[in-house]
Amino acid sequence: MSADAKGMQISIMGREFRVACEPGEQKALLEAVDYLNRKMQEIKEQGKITGLDRIAIMAALNISHEFMTTRVGNFDVAEFRRRMMSIEATLDQAFAEQEKLF
Repeated sequence: MSADAKGMQISIMGREFRVACEPGEQKALLEAVDYLNRKMQEIKEQGKITGLDRIAIMAALNISHEFMTTRVGNFDVAEFRRRMMSIEATLDQAFAEQEKLF
């Protein structure tokens, strides 16, 4: 996997893809690629689903389900993440407006 100013070259199940990626997000992208590869490999090893496209769709559905049902006790991690992203966007906008004052 390689990176340059235009994006990053990644490998998923042996197939190469070029994706846009900010320099500070490369580590997170590589972790996501690794997680997706593991999920797809698990599905492939079960032998019930054939074809890379079908395996990818099943992995996406499984990961989406995991994300949407992530809870720690009564604490909804997915909802917390959405709220934190909203707060971060609001703060970014407020700071941007403050910078204009100086």
